[in-house]
Amino acid sequence: MEVEEKPTMTKKQLAKSVLLALFAGILVFVVAVLPAEFDRDPLGTGKLFGFDKLYVDEAPEETIEVNTDKGSTKTFKKLKLEKLGSPPSVSRPEEADNPAPAEQFEERNDTIMVVIPAGKGIEYKFKALKYASVKYEWATDDDTIVYIDFHGEVYQENPPKNVFYESYTLAYSNNMAGTFTTPFEGKHGWYFRNESKETVNVTLRLKGQYRLFEQ
Repeated sequence: MEVEEKPTMTKKQLAKSVLLALFAGILVFVVAVLPAEFDRDPLGTGKLFGFDKLYVDEAPEETIEVNTDKGSTKTFKKLKLEKLGSPPSVSRPEEADNPAPAEQFEERNDTIMVVIPAGKGIEYKFKALKYASVKYEWATDDDTIVYIDFHGEVYQENPPKNVFYESYTLAYSNNMAGTFTTPFEGKHGWYFRNESKETVNVTLRLKGQYRLFEQ
């Protein structure tokens, strides 16, 4: 009786097979599992192939109710510390630690009108050097409550695609005033988001050591 000999793998072939299997496993994890299970898409493949749509945040977002000056109640997403500034994947640039200049920009006063279309968001920023002192006041023209992210971006000669930014304040409000010292040189200002069905005008007043960008 003739016995059929089964092919055997050499150690080199076995090692190659193990490495290929390991590579395939890592590829599947990065391409599909990370976007679908952990809402992480480092290669952009989750969005490309639709795996990101499979992600479900099991923890429902908390909400808060705000009584408006118009006598109605509106519901907003609760603001949390984890939403402040850039995500952990964006590194704080070395330029943030540059020393302050010997002289600041000349002090000035400005009043600016920021128009926010219904359901849209608008950014308004000014430039300031490190440790500049700036006072501000803003208010919506009809007391409509808007979402604001008051933040700053570090000045970099060659900024990356994902720019680092630091949030100073997240809030839902129709009026705010304050003073702050800029922690680094760069662009500082507000992202206003209008969640209402009507255009909202915001009157912004500034006083301090800054310069406006050309419109």
